Amino acid sequence: MFINDLDTELEGILSKFADDTKLGGALDSLKGREALQGDLDKSEGWAITNHMEFNKGNCWILHLGWGSSGCSYILRNERLESSAMERDQWS
Repeated sequence: MFINDLDTELEGILSKFADDTKLGGALDSLKGREALQGDLDKSEGWAITNHMEFNKGNCWILHLGWGSSGCSYILRNERLESSAMERDQWS
């Protein structure tokens, strides 16, 4: 599957790997938090258009820094789970 257009019109940083995608950005303001939710919505729209689906079971919100842990985000009309830490399989 060719996914080079996945990051079209996204405000955050998208890292694409062979079987993994990471979306991130600075969430130090309401505008930043809204931008991330907008990027999640756009990514979901891309997946629907391309007849794909994100594995929501592998989607996590990793909060870095202070004061960001109270934010929640939605994918496919469901709240994403938060994680205090994650480890890449290649780390």
